[in-house]
Amino acid sequence: MDLKILELEERYIKFEIKGITPAIANALRRTLINDIPKLAIHKVIFHHGQIRDMEGRVYDSSTPLFDEIIAHRLGLIPLPTDLNMKFRDECDHPPDEGCPLCTVTYTLNKHGPATVYSGDLIPVGDERFKPVDPLIPIVKLKENQAILLEAEAILGTAREHAKWQVTSGVTYKYHREIEVLKRESELWEKVKESCPDNVIYEDDEKIVFTDDTPCTALAEILSFESPNIREDDSWFIFEFETDGSLSAKDTLQYALKRLKERFANLRESASLG
Repeated sequence: MDLKILELEERYIKFEIKGITPAIANALRRTLINDIPKLAIHKVIFHHGQIRDMEGRVYDSSTPLFDEIIAHRLGLIPLPTDLNMKFRDECDHPPDEGCPLCTVTYTLNKHGPATVYSGDLIPVGDERFKPVDPLIPIVKLKENQAILLEAEAILGTAREHAKWQVTSGVTYKYHREIEVLKRESELWEKVKESCPDNVIYEDDEKIVFTDDTPCTALAEILSFESPNIREDDSWFIFEFETDGSLSAKDTLQYALKRLKERFANLRESASLG
C-alpha cells in the first residue's frame, strides 16, 4: 500500500492510496466514520431553584427550553479529544463513576439576559478541553433567568451515537485517466491551459488528464465530448473533514492503526477456526 497526502489542513485532508482493493477502501471509509474515539458530553446535572450572584441579585434557574433539549445540544458540541484517555469501561471503577483518566467535567453558570454559548462551558482542572468552537449557541436567557449545570464528557465512537462522530463527508473515488485525441477535440488546449496539474501524459496525438484534482474545464470535455476514460480500482482518492475534536491528520493515523488491528484480529480468528 502506498499513501500520499494531496491536501492537508487542520480539519481537512485529501489523500491517495494505491495498491488496495475496493473492499479495503470501503473498510477504511467505515473506520473513519464509525471507529474514531471522540470526547463528548454524556451526562448533564441541572441545578434548579433560585441562584444568587456575587452582588446578591436573585435569578430563577429556568430556561425557555426543556433540560433534555439543552443536554442534547451540549452533547453535540465538539470537544478537544485526547486519544490517550481511556474508555470508561476500561477503568477500574463502577460504571457510573468517572476518573481523570476517562472523564472530563465541565461547569456552566450564566445569568440572563444573555445567549449561552459553547464557550461558556468551563472544563474543570484542564484548560486543554475547552470547546473547539466557542460561539455555538445553546440557549437564550431572558431577564432574571439563569442556567447552572455540571456535565461529564467521556470517550465514545459513532457506533454508539452520532455525537461521537469525528468525521463528516468521508468520500472516495477511483483514480481516473481521461485520454483525449487531439484531432477529435476542440477543448483539450483550454483544459491544458486551465489545469496544467491535471496533465499526466502528452504526445503529438493525444493528451491524458486526471480528475483527481477538480478542474472545471475538464468537466466540459466530459460533458460535451467522448474521451476514453479508464478507472483504476486499486488506486483511490479519499477526502474528509473533522469537527475539530481531532485534527484530520491524527484521525487518519488512528484509522489506519485501527484498521490494521482489525485485520490482524480477523486473521487470528480465521487461523483459530
